[in-house]
Amino acid sequence: MTGTAQIHRQLTGKVVSDKMDKTVTVLVERQVMHPVIGKVVRRTKKYHAHNEGNDAKLGDTVVIEECRPLSKTKAWKVAKLVERARLE
Repeated sequence: MTGTAQIHRQLTGKVVSDKMDKTVTVLVERQVMHPVIGKVVRRTKKYHAHNEGNDAKLGDTVVIEECRPLSKTKAWKVAKLVERARLE
C-alpha cells in the first residue's frame, strides 16, 4: 500500500510582524473582480505562521503552508523564504 500525499494550501505574502517567538504575521494580498462594478479590487488578510528557527524577518516575502492547528490562531507554517527584505 502506498502512502497518500497530502496537498497543503500554499500562500505567498509579506512578513509584517516578527515580534513573537517562533511566530510571524504574514500579510497575503489577492486580487478579485468586484461583482457589481466589474473592477479588480485588492483583498488582504493576515495569517499567523509558525517560524521555527526565527529566520523570517520583517519585510521578507515568504511562502506559508497550511498545517494542523498549533495554537488558537496559528494553523500555518513558513514553508520557504522567497526573498529577503532590502536594507536601505
